[in-house]
Amino acid sequence: MKYGMLGCGQMGGAIARGLCKATKDICVTDRSGKAAKLAKELGIKYGKPLEIAKNCDRIFLGVKPNAVAALLESLQPVLQDRKPLLISMAAGVETAAIERMAGTTLPVIRIMPNTPTAVGKGVIQYCHNEMAKPFLADWLQDMAFCGLLDPLEEKRIDAASALSGSGPAYLYVMLEAMADGGVACGLPRQKALEYAAMTMAGAAEMYLQTGQHPGALKDAVCSPGGSTIEGIHKLEEAGFRGAVMDCIIAAYRKNKELGK
Repeated sequence: MKYGMLGCGQMGGAIARGLCKATKDICVTDRSGKAAKLAKELGIKYGKPLEIAKNCDRIFLGVKPNAVAALLESLQPVLQDRKPLLISMAAGVETAAIERMAGTTLPVIRIMPNTPTAVGKGVIQYCHNEMAKPFLADWLQDMAFCGLLDPLEEKRIDAASALSGSGPAYLYVMLEAMADGGVACGLPRQKALEYAAMTMAGAAEMYLQTGQHPGALKDAVCSPGGSTIEGIHKLEEAGFRGAVMDCIIAAYRKNKELGK
């Protein structure tokens, strides 16, 4: 088969949803068996790890960082014989470490996706070793339905993971908090959530389309003596910017720890 997925949790499932728009030639597996339901929904295959290692040409590693070594070591004989393309999404685990765990030099692409990949709005940074170069063009074409794919130096991948990989969780907290504020002011819960979500999406699209500095876009909403600048004052008073920076830095440091 063309693609296999060893481990298919939230992130693996997001990748599978995007990838299956390009090809159904995919086999997934996981320890719990829950991915069998996803496979049936997407019209792809569910199998076993050894089956994927033996039959799939391109294999996603979707297990936790601390489980990568044991998984690859258990599959070493097959990997050494076939040398399939490995595509790792394990935070903090470098391409050289993947090769070492597999016990051989083989093509490796390291990616850092986020969950909006499932709806075609993901951000996926990638780097690769020399052996993976022949696979890149076709792989990028298959992954195009997942969202933005951006090449990045490996030394910056952990920082990207802290920002865009973890970022949806931070934005969901803000989305919920904005909706809570709307509810406190009298809006029905569902409407408050919808308004907040569309506002976040629209603000992001404004930046992407105009390229204006976020500060300038913010200033355009803040009338002198108005309600918006009053709200901004409260955010600054609460240390909002520093808290957001701190959460990115904390996630980055954790990523570095996971790779040890």
